[in-house]
Amino acid sequence: MTPADLPLNEEERLKVLNTYNVLDTLPEEDYDGITAIAASICNTPIALVSIIDKNRQWFKSHHGLAAKETPREFSFCAHSILNPDELFIINDATKDIRFADNPLTTSEPHVVFYAGAPLNSSEGFPLGTLCVIDNKPNTLNEKQQQSLKLLAKQVVNLLELRKKNKELVKSNEEINRLNSQLNQFSYRLSHDIKTPISGIKYLSEVIRTDYADKLGEEGSTLLNLISSRSSYLFALVEGMLNFTKVTNTKIVFESFNFKELLKKIKVSCSWEDTCEINYLGCDVFIKQSRVAFIQVFQNLLSNSIKFIGSSKAIISISLEIDADCYKITYSDNGFGIDKKYHKKVFELFETLGNNSGTGIGLPAVSAILERLGGSIKLQETKHNGTGVLFKLEIPIIKN
Repeated sequence: MTPADLPLNEEERLKVLNTYNVLDTLPEEDYDGITAIAASICNTPIALVSIIDKNRQWFKSHHGLAAKETPREFSFCAHSILNPDELFIINDATKDIRFADNPLTTSEPHVVFYAGAPLNSSEGFPLGTLCVIDNKPNTLNEKQQQSLKLLAKQVVNLLELRKKNKELVKSNEEINRLNSQLNQFSYRLSHDIKTPISGIKYLSEVIRTDYADKLGEEGSTLLNLISSRSSYLFALVEGMLNFTKVTNTKIVFESFNFKELLKKIKVSCSWEDTCEINYLGCDVFIKQSRVAFIQVFQNLLSNSIKFIGSSKAIISISLEIDADCYKITYSDNGFGIDKKYHKKVFELFETLGNNSGTGIGLPAVSAILERLGGSIKLQETKHNGTGVLFKLEIPIIKN
């Protein structure tokens, strides 16, 4: 018996092999299907997806063979990977000096005929073979050889897909870790900034109250500017804190009456005198995230009240329920949103024209709904550009 030499690039080959994380994994139907087809096409009782490790050959799939691995020194496949660009065929191992006294030939599984197609990585390193085995002399015609090569490429495709999926999972984990750190930083920064801004607001009110007669016209103007800017910054920071909370808080699903929820939002925010809500089909119990619904509609109602076209915001909210989702239509009588901003309103910090908004409310709504598996779209109204019309779709939780 003549054991196979090691490839000249053996150290690099093993490093590449380990990046696939395939050794000692459970059987998979896709690989087993390929070995079954290979055995059928080549008319052999055994077909293997053989991976050449440092001291063994391990079988990802072993059709017609009970063994899961054998020592590398006995491996026919170890010879095959020395010529990674061609089929390695032994028609009769009993007449080949390299294999005649090989334990795999002289005893079970009695490897007499062997044909192996290389499994080459994307970098060109031979990982192993797709091989077919018979316990008697055999041959492969040209069509069978070509089929074995094509099936070997499919095995490589599965291995590459496995590798890319692992890399994708790792990348997603890293992205989630970085996003978590960023959100923690954002929350901490916003929280730390909020305190001094509150102090500035308080001091400006103290100055306005106690020193108004000493400020003069220019001083009053500057104080008003300080007050308005600090109020804007306070709203911005508050919005950032809320955005961080609602996009990271654990989602809890529960049943609640949609109309009653909307009414409670209106009362808790003291909006009884500033908005009127017309409800259509809302007096029903739904199952979703109550906290998320509060954040979504609190933001929408706040925007309607802030940008009303009259003394009172007139808002219509309708609910339709189909087999899979809640379809909610939200409209108001406000100034409306210019069509040129329709694609930008859900982008963080994107404000519309010269308005005093922070650019956080609608992006927060969109982010919350995305976490729920839903969506929100801004559509054109039929009222000469006045008012807004939002269409929301939110999945029904059935369990």
